[in-house]
Amino acid sequence: MQPTNARTRETALTIGTLAVLAIALWGPAMVQPPGAHDLAGQRALGGVPFALDVGSSLALAAAALAGWRAAASLPPRTISNMQRAMARLLFSGLLLTAAGCAWYHAHPDAAGLALARTMLGVAWAGLLGLAVATHVSERAAAAIGLLALLLGPLAVRTWLTTGNLLPWSALQAGGIMLVSWLGLLRQRHGAPHVRWPLVVFALLAAKLLDLSDREVFGLSRGLVSGHALTHLAMALAAAPVVAALGGKRPRGGPGWRPGPSRIGSQPFGDA
Repeated sequence: MQPTNARTRETALTIGTLAVLAIALWGPAMVQPPGAHDLAGQRALGGVPFALDVGSSLALAAAALAGWRAAASLPPRTISNMQRAMARLLFSGLLLTAAGCAWYHAHPDAAGLALARTMLGVAWAGLLGLAVATHVSERAAAAIGLLALLLGPLAVRTWLTTGNLLPWSALQAGGIMLVSWLGLLRQRHGAPHVRWPLVVFALLAAKLLDLSDREVFGLSRGLVSGHALTHLAMALAAAPVVAALGGKRPRGGPGWRPGPSRIGSQPFGDA
């Protein structure tokens, strides 16, 4: 990708980010629906309350560990330093999200939900930063990743103190639109080939399942709830990233060493 194309994408990214921030700051307030903590899967198992939702959080931990293993197996310079850092941030955030979700479902209240959302914000920052690092530039990825890391806790705090869910919803919706847009563009040379449309599909499925918590519980005759499946869908959203990192592993045998590489040594604005 030529530097001019990278700058054009950076400009479009900046405009989109400012638009999302404007909506979050000045859009009409959103209130969380009543009974948000009254989820369908309330069955205890082995002394664990809400076992369905608590147990399904382990899927997030499994995805995080698989991702860390895939990233750790890559030799230096296989991908850029920024791509590696954002992948690690994503998988670290998923592990934190697993812990936060398990705690929240064992103690369903506003404070627990705030913790789970804050941890999810870490994973969200890594996901958005990785998408930008593979399609725009290193400096844009750093900016988006750091901005999302800052805005996530601020959005959660705003909801917790004022009841306004709009900033958090804007961060989520804006991120999905960003990944959808970048998935339509050609990736940077040497970047891991993540199938971003599959990521978007899994994220949208997770949201739909979350909204259909009781309906899924009823259709399955109490076997599984929509929210429990939400955790599985979120874990599946990480699968294309894990697969892409696995696809960058060397295939030349134990003695293989990466040769000279331009990836990660380019100026921030280039690709």
